Order: sequence, then structure tokens, then C-alpha cells
Amino acid sequence: MTEKKSPDLFPDSEAISESFDGAPGQKISLSGILPGQIIRSMIESGEVWSQGTIEEEQIQPASLDLRLSDIAYRIRASFLPSEGSVKEKLTELALHKIDISDGAVLETGCVYLVPLMEALSLPERITAISNPKSSTGRVDVFTRLICDGSHEFDKVPGGYKGHLWLEISPRTFPVIVRQGTRLNQMRFRRGRTTSSDTELKRLHSEEGIVYNGKADISEGLAISVNLNGNSENEIVGYKAKRHAGLIDLDKPNKYSIPKFWDPVFKNDENRIILDPGEFYILASHESIAVPPSHAAEMVPFNPSIGEFRVHYAGFFDPGFGHGSSDGHGSKAVLEVRGYDVPFILEHNQIVGRLMYEKLTEFPEKFYGSSIGSNYQKQSLKLSKHFIQD
Repeated sequence: MTEKKSPDLFPDSEAISESFDGAPGQKISLSGILPGQIIRSMIESGEVWSQGTIEEEQIQPASLDLRLSDIAYRIRASFLPSEGSVKEKLTELALHKIDISDGAVLETGCVYLVPLMEALSLPERITAISNPKSSTGRVDVFTRLICDGSHEFDKVPGGYKGHLWLEISPRTFPVIVRQGTRLNQMRFRRGRTTSSDTELKRLHSEEGIVYNGKADISEGLAISVNLNGNSENEIVGYKAKRHAGLIDLDKPNKYSIPKFWDPVFKNDENRIILDPGEFYILASHESIAVPPSHAAEMVPFNPSIGEFRVHYAGFFDPGFGHGSSDGHGSKAVLEVRGYDVPFILEHNQIVGRLMYEKLTEFPEKFYGSSIGSNYQKQSLKLSKHFIQD
């Protein structure tokens, strides 16, 4: 691979003050998440490259969709390469090589490793982080990105030059994937990106990041679960059915909900009992918004809040639920898995925190109907693969 010199996207000068009503391309800060137009320039300069042409539709407001290549490896167990390379580890851990160029089934309970079409040649001061796409998490497909020499999943250090791999483990439904399937997305960061509680309170005061109820801000924005409907027959969640059948991850609006999901109805106690090992789709009590100046991420599971994990797919793009992007608050859909013991989940119980991260400049496009986003204005909603009103 030929190393290409990166353009100096961020000249060393004093920080630029933030403004939340700016035009696309207007600077916000020297440190932050890189918007789509900067990702495009990284592609043009060779800092992000691919086996084939990177399509414009892969470039999201503040992230890049990554694509599977044509080969998958069934592996004995998950791993991190630490000081070595992924290929070296594969020689001892790979059980079977699968051609997925025209589509193949990945079975539940198995672990697969797939090289991605995209690769990186990052400048030293740019790092990257990956997360499953919303539609991936909502069908309980567990994914994690790894790269050569990595000590952590989903994180790529500054200056990394090399290929990327995606670990895939379907947990509830077997799935069909093929070359070009997009299961995860990547953000690029420079410097400190996370907003402090003081900055977040100011953002809420100026922009409004919670549309119903009080904004509970302490180490991020608290997110609680909604289990209270308007009637006894109202659906407040879904529980995945085991052995329901295949899901083709490239086929939207194809599958019947009752075949794959049991409804969870509101009850008098406004609570549910999470069964160990079962997978649920629930919604937040809060309607939230992410202004175009920011992106957001649901922080990882905190073991102190209970015997469950929330939200595999944690990226919220600029404009999610925001009035500037045809939104007036959107629910956060929660992917919930029960752990070792049955656990009672109550209405309005805090299940996670949303961390807001400033962008370096305003993006050219925002999350919403103008770019065909699937989950703007959502309440309780399954993945795009299911037929919904």
C-alpha cells in the first residue's frame, strides 16, 4: 500500500467558538467528530480507500458505512490481535472459509470474521471508532471491528495504516449477508470530542435536546425506558422469537412482524421481567434531539444498573430528532438483552446515558427524511427489514 500525505485539515490556530445556527462547512471547533464532507476529502486524498469505488450513499452526516468483502471465515472464538496481525491469528483460529460474494447464511451461535472492503491510512491525529448500524443491532446481530495490533474492539488508533475486519455473531436470527452488505459504520475523531455536563446543559438551553420531561444531565444525558402506554392493549416492546427463520440483511420491508417477534403489552404494574438470554426491542421515555452541530453515542453497558445490556448500535447522527431536520424529538430505540438472572425493568428506569460530541464543522446533510433516513420521528420501531405501518 502506498502511503499518501494527508492534507492539513486542521491548522494549528486558536479554537473557533461554537455557533449552533451555522451553514454547512462553517467551523465549530478544531477538535471533534469529522462531518461527511471531511470524510469525502479523506477518501479523495487516500486516507480512506477501498477495493472498489466508495459510493456517495455510504457517506452519512458524520460517519461512513463500511462494506463486507467477498469472504467470511468461521472462527473458533473471538480474539484481539494485540501486537500481531489479524491474518496471523486467522491461521490458527479459522475453521472454515466461506464465499459470500453472492450471499451466504451466517448461523446463530457462531462467530465469523469478514475482511471489509474499506481500509485506512490515517494521519497521526485522527482516530476512528466503529459501531453497528441501527438496523444491525435491532435484529440482534453482534458486530465488532478489529484491526492489526489492536488491544480494543471498535477503536482504530491515530496513524493506523492497514485493513479492517468485522467480527459478526448472529445471536437470535440466522442472517444472509453478501459482498457489499453494510453492517457497521465508522466515525473519525480529532482531539477531545465529548461535551461536558456544563456544555450539554447549555446545548439543551439553546437548542433543546429533550422534548418531554426534564433533561437529566450528569455524565451525559440520562435515558430511561418507556413501559407505560395509553391502554392495556398498547404494545410497549417486542421480544424476539427463537428459531423464527432467516433474515436477509439487504432486504428492507420484507418480513412479517408476528413471525419473528412477540409483542410486549403494557400492564398495570408498568414493568416487565427480562428473561436471561432473551432479546427485546423497547423505546426510551424521552424524546431526544441531536442538533446539527453535534453527534451522539449511547455509552456502553454499566453493570451497576442491572442484569442486562442496552443498545448495541449507539450512533446518533447530527439532526436526529431535531427541528432543523424535519424532527420534533425522536425516541431512542433500545436493544436490550437479559443476562444471567431474571431482572425486573420498571417504567422510567434509567438504562443508559447519551454522550454528545461536537463536530468540527456543520455537516452538508443532516439525519432525516431529506436523505432517506429510516428512523427519524420514530417511536417504538423494529428494524427496516420488517413490514411496518
